Amino acid sequence: MKLPLLYPAILAAVLLNAFAAQAQPEPIKFGKADPKDLGPEPFVGDSAASAVVLCDFGNTTFQYINNEFKLISERTTRIKILKKSGYELATVQVPLYHRNTNEEKLSSLRGVTYNLVKGQVQKTKLESSNTFIEERTNNIRVRKFTLPDVREGSVIEYSYIVTSDFFFNFQDWAFQREVPTRWSEFRASIPEYFDYKMLLQGYHPLAVQKKSENMTQFTEHTAGRNTGSGFSTSREAASNETATVPTTTYHWAMKDVPAFRNEPYMTTSDDYVDRINFQLAGVKFPGQAYSNVAGTWEKINTELLIDDDFGMQLDRGGFLKDQVLALTAKYPDPAARAAAVRQLVMAAVRYDGTDRLKTTGSLRKAFDAHRGTSADVNLLLISALRNAGLAAHPLMLSTRDHGRVNQALPMLDRFNYVVALVPLADGKDLLVDATEPLLPCGVLPERCLNQTGRLITQKASEGRWVDLAPSQRYVHYQQVNMTLDAQGGLTGKVHEEHGGYSGVDARKELSQQGEKKYFAGLTSQHTGWTLPKFTVANRENVDKPLAMDYEFTQPADDNTTAGTLYLCPLRDFGTEQNPFRHDDRLFPVDFGALQDETTMVTLTLPAGYELAETPKPAVVEMPDGGGRFLYSVTATTPGVVQLTSRLSLRKTMYVAEEYVHLREFYRLMLAKQGEKLVIKKKA
Repeated sequence: MKLPLLYPAILAAVLLNAFAAQAQPEPIKFGKADPKDLGPEPFVGDSAASAVVLCDFGNTTFQYINNEFKLISERTTRIKILKKSGYELATVQVPLYHRNTNEEKLSSLRGVTYNLVKGQVQKTKLESSNTFIEERTNNIRVRKFTLPDVREGSVIEYSYIVTSDFFFNFQDWAFQREVPTRWSEFRASIPEYFDYKMLLQGYHPLAVQKKSENMTQFTEHTAGRNTGSGFSTSREAASNETATVPTTTYHWAMKDVPAFRNEPYMTTSDDYVDRINFQLAGVKFPGQAYSNVAGTWEKINTELLIDDDFGMQLDRGGFLKDQVLALTAKYPDPAARAAAVRQLVMAAVRYDGTDRLKTTGSLRKAFDAHRGTSADVNLLLISALRNAGLAAHPLMLSTRDHGRVNQALPMLDRFNYVVALVPLADGKDLLVDATEPLLPCGVLPERCLNQTGRLITQKASEGRWVDLAPSQRYVHYQQVNMTLDAQGGLTGKVHEEHGGYSGVDARKELSQQGEKKYFAGLTSQHTGWTLPKFTVANRENVDKPLAMDYEFTQPADDNTTAGTLYLCPLRDFGTEQNPFRHDDRLFPVDFGALQDETTMVTLTLPAGYELAETPKPAVVEMPDGGGRFLYSVTATTPGVVQLTSRLSLRKTMYVAEEYVHLREFYRLMLAKQGEKLVIKKKA
């Protein structure tokens, strides 16, 4: 990206690498793999891993080439492949940004695979035929390459340089991967002209963290002119002069970084891996005022309103106006009218599963195709709501798999989704999304439950943050009536309800599988079960819980002892395993929505049998009211036993310090649900 009014008379300039002046040795040299890394001995401790990153080294500097500054990012990586499942690391993807006629370019690509063959090191070089380009989005193309001849025990190595005109796209650096990393190091040399904010995240300590100030030399070849750059030349005589520019050098490294471990109930791993992120805040050249190029929320608001793929689209949904106006008189209540408009939009345009903040074309195009991205659907929804006389505003957010938003760093690329916000008379906000027909109006899809969103308003100063706390819970209710015979066989009836987000999940499974396949899958989860009858209610009425009723039979267990029966009624209707298997967790548990699971079992005993002993009731409480589990077994009438299990999680998110309590909470719950009833014949 050329800088106007920068050094107009400069013919050539080179910014020397500040690290070279300090003679800091690089941790890796391409083409010089250690032979001992080709043997198995150093990797015994990593036997559970599919691969090990031996060294990952990056270095970003600024250079002045052909009258413009450029970002030069170099990377060299060496990886030991331990298992076939690690072969995927031999395929590397490098995203390259482009806009208009400017583009990031990858050069100096080298790659080699080392194998130990009959005691000799065999090298196989990367060929150009193993590289190709994929157009990922309108502004991102990905350069891909695959290292050749990869086997278990191979060491792969690659190196490349990315040259960029886009100062805002200073490449972030991740120290942690899905496999262990022995050494990860990143260096940056930034002249005082460029002001970057740096955000370090993660849970492991840095082995190196240095910052130093240096004077870096520029060499200028000019035709003679005072440029205001710090160089002093005359118009009459060309000269070669140098000027020194204050430069800050940074050096970060991590050692023996464990593999990132995916856990249940989490957002994207990008929210938690050890990494450093960069954001351009401003630029200041000699003789010029500081230019604040960092975004502000007000600036982002203003730019989005005039963006042809966002704000300008809101005035282009008039083709639905006649249909929308018919709903205005029919539904005087704003919430009911919003729900009716939402139904109209969902019937017109179906969500194609792609999440975007902006449209990929016109709303009319999506309408005619009857398919569109989340932006196509929801920007059309906002336009239609406005035509219906409702003050609808865009609310932009980041989905759970896209990552969290830092409110202190105004960055538009942290958002990938938009919904409608309709203010109601009682001061509450109605959040409306038209991508998920299985949810009632006013309930966001589960993928959107990512803490907070930013409201875009006509007056940028009125923009604000909006809490995305869900209006519904994950509710699962089961009422079971079962009869036990003297041989240990069971017959029963089950009434099951899925409410809130549980209803969405169940309806999706029914839609994808069909009722017969769905209940066949339910049968396969239980030993010996047959389901002679089943029915489903409220399948289309998403405002009510999805209701299922079915009958089941289960034959007697061959191991039943004469005169004594053993039964664990809750095991067939509850959680089978503790989802929190590991002893510790470094990042939060994020359920998205509150959890509520209730199972009530009424068990009729065989004639002449009774409980040998009634299990003790239990109440398990998490600290600070974070959750509660109730368990009870009572003999209400002769020959009838009632069991109740109730789980209630009262927080959507539990911080890492609460993990040990949450894990123990589930352990105690499953232990009680797994207790067997001992049923004996009366004496």
